[in-house]
Amino acid sequence: MMKIKLIVIAAVIALTSSSAYAAENLSLSNAIERSLESNYSIRIIAQNERIAETNNSWGAAGRLPSIDFTLSTNNRYDLNEGPDQLSNSLTPGIGLNWTLFNGFAIRINKEKLETLELLSRGGTAVLVERTVQSVVAAYYRALLEKEKLALFDDIMKLSGDRYDYTETRKEIGNAVTFDVLQAKNAWLEDKAAFLAQGVTVKNSLRDLTFLMGESGDSDYELTDSFDAPLESYDFKRLKSKMLDGNRSLANQYINNMLIEQDQRLAKSAYYPRLSLRSGVDAFGSRTKTGSADAVTRNWQDAYLNLSLSYSLFDGGAKKRASRIADIRHDTSGIETDEMIHSLTNDLAKLFDLYTVRKELYDVAGENIDAAKLNLDISADRFRAGTINSFNYRDVQLIYLNAALGQLRAIYDLIDTDLALTRLTGGIVTERE
Repeated sequence: MMKIKLIVIAAVIALTSSSAYAAENLSLSNAIERSLESNYSIRIIAQNERIAETNNSWGAAGRLPSIDFTLSTNNRYDLNEGPDQLSNSLTPGIGLNWTLFNGFAIRINKEKLETLELLSRGGTAVLVERTVQSVVAAYYRALLEKEKLALFDDIMKLSGDRYDYTETRKEIGNAVTFDVLQAKNAWLEDKAAFLAQGVTVKNSLRDLTFLMGESGDSDYELTDSFDAPLESYDFKRLKSKMLDGNRSLANQYINNMLIEQDQRLAKSAYYPRLSLRSGVDAFGSRTKTGSADAVTRNWQDAYLNLSLSYSLFDGGAKKRASRIADIRHDTSGIETDEMIHSLTNDLAKLFDLYTVRKELYDVAGENIDAAKLNLDISADRFRAGTINSFNYRDVQLIYLNAALGQLRAIYDLIDTDLALTRLTGGIVTERE
């Protein structure tokens, strides 16, 4: 398997080039790192991960008490007949509310917050996988198009040599104008294919730079080799790796944990609730009646109270909530079984496809060897005059198709190997 192992690190890669117009070397690992640094979706989901990490606290779970400060005033002026009366009062207070026990719900809520943080990290891992897979596929697609460009260049040179040779033969009287025109048309056809392929190469590089989050037309020299990954896979071992390492399946297991915690949380409602309320209150007032001296009053008190509550009847709400939680738990088990079945089916198809593509790669290798030998022999026979230009052109086209077939067979193997790598959880390796 093509081992594309990625350690996600927070680092800025400083890349320089010798001149503004020199091609910049770009390895696959550098392309992946650049894309992860600039990918908007990954940056957004990283913020969501920070939110889940911040929210994972005992305070959010409800274990810690709440302390409130209150301050109220009351000002009255008596408008009835008699002496004027003005009164002012000020009442400050500090109160503490603390849930001491609510059926283990606090501990379960803390476990849920930890699980939600794990789920957030799992979502980041899945997005990183998708990004890396896209970058790897685009990188090797650009390599494929560059290999095709080199092939079209070779074919164009062969046609050019044939065109020059035919013109020379015409000058000495061994060829006619028809032969020269036929050779020229073949050369122009190959030249057009070469030029069109040059545009395809530029577009493939643009697709790669887009995934890397870069703008403009950067000229890159891709340094990784375009080789077929030839591995001998065992289906049972691949399935075992998939069950242990598949990111989507791992996230499904985390979802199952959340549902189990919801199930326990629903059952915790059957327990009584014990809470503590404590605080200090103060009161101060000033009352002035007519011309008499103002009268002031001040006092303070403290309190410490325990409250125990238990719902005797709620119309079956607790029972319904518990039953729904049990049903959701059973549903999550069915969904997990379905996912495992689906992933196993996908793995079997990819495994068979990879096996067939390995054989097709071998066939393509034999085909290109035969086509290359046939081209060399035909070139000698053409110069010797034993075959005509039409036969030689047919052999050139056979060689071209065989070479393109070999390049395609290599890319198909890389693509299938990449899909197997992602399915079995091998694209991303996380370091705590």
